[in-house]
Amino acid sequence: MKRGVYLPNFGPLGDARVLAELAAAAERAGWDGFFLWDHIARPGHPPVVDPWIALTAVALATERLRFGALVTPLARRRPQKLARETASLDVLSKGRLVFGAGLGSAGGAQTEWAAFGEEQDLSRRAELLDEGLAVLDGLWSGEPFTFAGTHFRVAGARFLPAPVQRPRVPIWIAAYWPHRRPLARAARWDGLFCLFPDGPPRDLEQLAEAVALVRAQRRTGAPFDVVYAGDPKLGSEPYARAGATWWLARVDPGDPLERTRALIAAGPPAR
Repeated sequence: MKRGVYLPNFGPLGDARVLAELAAAAERAGWDGFFLWDHIARPGHPPVVDPWIALTAVALATERLRFGALVTPLARRRPQKLARETASLDVLSKGRLVFGAGLGSAGGAQTEWAAFGEEQDLSRRAELLDEGLAVLDGLWSGEPFTFAGTHFRVAGARFLPAPVQRPRVPIWIAAYWPHRRPLARAARWDGLFCLFPDGPPRDLEQLAEAVALVRAQRRTGAPFDVVYAGDPKLGSEPYARAGATWWLARVDPGDPLERTRALIAAGPPAR
């Protein structure tokens, strides 16, 4: 199992320089990954840093860490712009980017969706997500690509350079247990980032069930990651037994910066 840290991109951590410094410290301390939230605004108007600017700083401050945003709501992104950003970032980092995607949290419905006239219907967001992923995957190929969907169209575009990682930048799909459609979506891509309404120990049972459901729908033997983010005070080994391949120490919004520094400096848990 690999171990990483998972930090909000706002509040005390809404600064790209601070995040780059923390990422460098995480690499020195032996963590395997460094992952951010993807928000553009939050209730109460705290400082927010753009995740792609922050991740560029992270890429330049590190040499080994895997990194990415968990998760990007594709329904409020233009997939062609995102394809260019992510391919550029994967090249810059020599193939260390992970791309997390989902519908977007309900908690920011007003500040991140309604306030900007973005799509609020979850069914339509799911359509935008699926089409957006198809466009990303096609543009990442580096080959001429055409797509005709309900929401997006591409006519013979070709994006170079392609990402370093082949066949693509790994795509991890967010799912909120017990919803089945996001689990089925995850089975079509490269990983599952599952969120659970119950804490320990119920989440262990739910994680194992989610893993079984996704693996039953997989149609390929390609590598597949299962990502769990939880309380850093709890051990990671039980989640490995439940099927997780990544365990992320979650930093909660508003946690003091010094507490986050101490968590990262202590390094990943042995178990």
